Amino acid sequence: MSQIYNFSAGPAMLPTQVLKQMQGELLEYGNAKASVMEISHRGADFMAMAQKSEADLRGLMNIPDNYKVLFLQGGASAQFSMVPINLLRGKTTANYAHTGHWSKKAIAEGERYCKVNICTDSSGNKYTNIDDFSKWHIDEKGAYLHYTPNETIAGLEFDYVPEVDMPLVADMSSTILSREIDVSKYGVIYAGAQKNIGIAGLTIVIVREDLIGSVVKNQPILFDYATQANNDSMYNTPSTYPWYVAARVFEWLKAQGGLSAMAKINQNKANTLYEAIDASDFYSNPVAKKYRSWMNVPFLLADENLNGLFLEKATNNGLITLKGHRSVGGMRASIYNAMPQEGVDQLVGFMQDFEKENG
Repeated sequence: MSQIYNFSAGPAMLPTQVLKQMQGELLEYGNAKASVMEISHRGADFMAMAQKSEADLRGLMNIPDNYKVLFLQGGASAQFSMVPINLLRGKTTANYAHTGHWSKKAIAEGERYCKVNICTDSSGNKYTNIDDFSKWHIDEKGAYLHYTPNETIAGLEFDYVPEVDMPLVADMSSTILSREIDVSKYGVIYAGAQKNIGIAGLTIVIVREDLIGSVVKNQPILFDYATQANNDSMYNTPSTYPWYVAARVFEWLKAQGGLSAMAKINQNKANTLYEAIDASDFYSNPVAKKYRSWMNVPFLLADENLNGLFLEKATNNGLITLKGHRSVGGMRASIYNAMPQEGVDQLVGFMQDFEKENG
């Protein structure tokens, strides 16, 4: 393999060790005498892998026993529907924090099922800041509070967990497994796999048991958390290969020292990149320092006419998929768990050289 550092926001890079395992086991998985993509999800080999993967994830995140762990399909976007379907429980209002592109999509879907109370709104500052929690306007009669701890596109990340007297729901697609969290503070945590968990096609849902079993009438049976929990996420054929990849990533995370070790690595990577940006007049980051993301770092060039040249030369130097989202512009470096410190160091070195040549 050539040394390429992939800064894609998702699908994102995987640990090299995991890629090599995938390659080595592609044709024949364990004692199954066939690829993991070819064996029955109800066979002994796959069931053993599925059970171990759940145990590994529970250990990594210290998930309490009164939470179910589901391995579903549909991406985080399906959860935009499944959350109100399962959590309204007879109520007609739910609270949502509007802090970016993905929370906006969750709000739009929530409005199909209930009255949405937007308790805080960062759209006015172009998703570069978050209101202090004391300024939120929460409907205490709401069924739940939904928020997105890390907004992938804007690079805006909460530095606090909202504390409310109702189920707290978090879309952790771009921040899960990057550090330790207290799962007991949440009613539901969900995350698409293609950033920190594995490959596209799998969604992890961690749901407190008391929130399972009451759904909005006449909804698809697969959108009922009870259906999924009572059938070990296998009411229908699950996404078998993405589940297998996630299992290998969980093993890799354990080998790195778990989430406390990953937090130190991730914070150091983010600090390295932000310090380089802040030390330069050539680059800038628009997000309030308090709420800068560890995972997704957008940055702008002082002269946007140089964007194309920057991307071309970066690619030639093995630094790929740095183009920012069209709504933000500039560049975005996503530095999830699989991105090593060396990749960030290479990016910073390239940025400094590019500034000397073009500043």
